[in-house]
Amino acid sequence: MPLLLGCSFKTYFSHARTMEWLRAVAETARQHASVRDGRVELFALPQFPSIPEALETVAGSAGGGLVAIGAQDLAEHDEGAYTGEVSGAVLAELGCTLVEVGHAERRRLFGETEEVVAAKTTAALRNGLTPVLCVGEEDRMEADRAAEVVAAQIASALAPAREAGLTGQLVVAYEPVWAIGAAAPASAEHVVAVTGALRPRLRADTDLPGRIIYGGSAGPGLLPRIAAGVDGMFLGRFAHDPAAVTAILDEVLDLDQGTGLDGTDADAGRPGDGEAPPARAPR
Repeated sequence: MPLLLGCSFKTYFSHARTMEWLRAVAETARQHASVRDGRVELFALPQFPSIPEALETVAGSAGGGLVAIGAQDLAEHDEGAYTGEVSGAVLAELGCTLVEVGHAERRRLFGETEEVVAAKTTAALRNGLTPVLCVGEEDRMEADRAAEVVAAQIASALAPAREAGLTGQLVVAYEPVWAIGAAAPASAEHVVAVTGALRPRLRADTDLPGRIIYGGSAGPGLLPRIAAGVDGMFLGRFAHDPAAVTAILDEVLDLDQGTGLDGTDADAGRPGDGEAPPARAPR
């Protein structure tokens, strides 16, 4: 199964910078062996107004559509008198293939409850979009307990879709809430223990099979240390420089060639926390 690497631009990027980033990463995707050979799938989530041109840019660029485009949010409803909302139906019509749901900032800043997250997850699946479902325990706890808390969040988000008989693909983006903005991030051992416990359950789901990616301060140097438990990473501000994406793609090749994507000996000779390797030319 290919590793999934994606980036949400939140509101950090202007429209012009969004297109510049997409052109650069699409060109890297065209050249890099990890993408060409199907070992990595890439996605990007720009702001709503940038989506149409983003789709045109990646489709017509040298990368030839090797970067999937999605949205950072969607409405619970497909149509109606919901001023300011953007429906999953329109996102799918434009050509989006995935959409972020339930990010911690949406929950904290905009009051999204578990019920809202479930409704939006259902709306995504109803319209053929892959939800990038953001989950994570609020308080620091042991990994086995955290895995159960997160499993309950996933079950809650998918319950209405299951009742409606919907099927489709799911991406779970794990980020412990307690680690957001903390002085010390969650340890690689904690991440691997939590995601490793959840991944078999997600893969075994016949109606809504899922992959799990990690999104806590994810950038160069992290993948080798958590590869044993994840199906990819949800990249943060470390990936705002396209060269950082190239560095992570290089790490995928190194894992394939030297350690294996099961994460065996993944820590050997790798940078520590906060130490990123230099970017290299695409292979």
